[in-house]
Amino acid sequence: MARNRRGRQTREALVEEVDGGLAELMPDRERARGWTLLVDGAPQSHVDLDDPAHLGFEYQRRIGHIVDLVAPPGRPVHVLHLGGGALTLARYVAATRPRSTQQVVERDTALVQLVRRALPLDPGARIRIRGTDAREGLAKTPDGWADLVIADVFSGARTPAHLTTAEFLGDVRRALKPTGWYAANLADGPPLGYLRGQLATAATVFPELALVADPAVLRGKRFGNAVLLGAGQPLPIAELTRRSAGDPHPARVEHGPALGDFSGGAAAVTDASAVASPAPPSSVFR
Repeated sequence: MARNRRGRQTREALVEEVDGGLAELMPDRERARGWTLLVDGAPQSHVDLDDPAHLGFEYQRRIGHIVDLVAPPGRPVHVLHLGGGALTLARYVAATRPRSTQQVVERDTALVQLVRRALPLDPGARIRIRGTDAREGLAKTPDGWADLVIADVFSGARTPAHLTTAEFLGDVRRALKPTGWYAANLADGPPLGYLRGQLATAATVFPELALVADPAVLRGKRFGNAVLLGAGQPLPIAELTRRSAGDPHPARVEHGPALGDFSGGAAAVTDASAVASPAPPSSVFR
C-alpha cells in the first residue's frame, strides 16, 4: 500500500506466476476494496471485499440471478463450483444465502493460495476448496448432493475439451438433486458453432434448457459470454427474463422451440469428438 501526493492510500497490483500463467490482481479504482483477477491478460473475476454480493462482470450477474432463483430467497443450498477464479460466485452465495454448503473445485492451487491470501474469505463461510481437475472433483461428488452446479472453467481463455461433453454433463446430472440446476459460462463468437454444439449436448441430458446472453452475442455479431441453464424440471423463465432484461447490460433469455431452432441441428459433443472452446479474438481484452 502506497500513498499519493494528497496522502491518500493507493493500492498496487499484485502479480504472481500461478499454475495457469501470470495472475494479476488489479485494484478497482471505483471501489475501495474491489479487485479484478486476470490470468495471462484475460479477465477472470471481480471481487469487492466490502460487498461480496456485488457482481461486476455481466456473466456473473446472470449466474447471480440463477443463484437467486434456484431456491426461495435466503434458503441455504448446496453448490458445487467447477472453477474457482477469485471465488466471486462462492462469496455471492455465502452473502445471499448464509449457511449454504459449497464445494469449489479448482486445479490451480497456486492461484487459490494467492486469492486466499490477498482476498480472504469470510471465516464463517462454509466453502471448501479442492485442488484437482474439475471433472475429477465432480466424480467425487455424492449422487444427488447439489442444488446447483456452476461450471466456469477456463484454461487461459478457453474451456478445456473434456468439460464440454455429454459424458461430463451426465455426471453433472448425477450430482444434482432432482430439483437441481446446472449453470455454465460459455464463450463464443461468430459463427457460434461451439455454442450451438453445447446446446445440442445439453439437450441430451437436460429436458429443460435456457440460454442467457447479450442479444448481439446471440445474433453472432460479436464474441462474448452466454450462460447455459439446464434442469430436470420447468425453469422460472418469466422471472429470469425479467431480471436479465433489467440488468445494466440487458440480456435476452432464449428457451423452448426458439432455443431448438437456435441450435440449428448441431451435433452433440462426446468425449471422442470434443475440442476446447474457441480462443477469443485479440481485440476482446483491449
